[in-house]
Amino acid sequence: MRLAPKSEASNAAAAVQRHVIEGIHALKLKTVSVRAGNAVRRYKVVQSDGPEDLVFPSVRTGSPMRDNNILTRHIKPAARKIDLGFVNWRCLRTSHATWLKLAGADVKDAQAQMRHSRTSTTMDIYQQFVPESQQRVVDKLSRLSTMVQ
Repeated sequence: MRLAPKSEASNAAAAVQRHVIEGIHALKLKTVSVRAGNAVRRYKVVQSDGPEDLVFPSVRTGSPMRDNNILTRHIKPAARKIDLGFVNWRCLRTSHATWLKLAGADVKDAQAQMRHSRTSTTMDIYQQFVPESQQRVVDKLSRLSTMVQ
């Protein structure tokens, strides 16, 4: 069963750094061992790698992984290791949107990364106010005005 994206904006290629692609390709060579009673079953991490296939399917069935399983089995334990408090999908998305803003991403680029159909969703719901960011903008504007004089 393939889940359809919520909107056309969600159905697009994602820009990632080269090392991410290399890491995904490296997964093609890996297998995982899963205990099944007294037996141990081995599964290929990447069962198929066609252009329409999932990047991270369930290793046992090849179907989409449940988002709550990913969160509780992988993301929350990793967050605890680095002493992060509460972590869920929303705070991860909010952090990503805010970091894009701090990195100087244009709002249209952030919208595309977040897969939102409207920039207002990105700006009003996900990007957070960061006082240091405002100070940098004011300083930059001051430097620009000095250049014009």
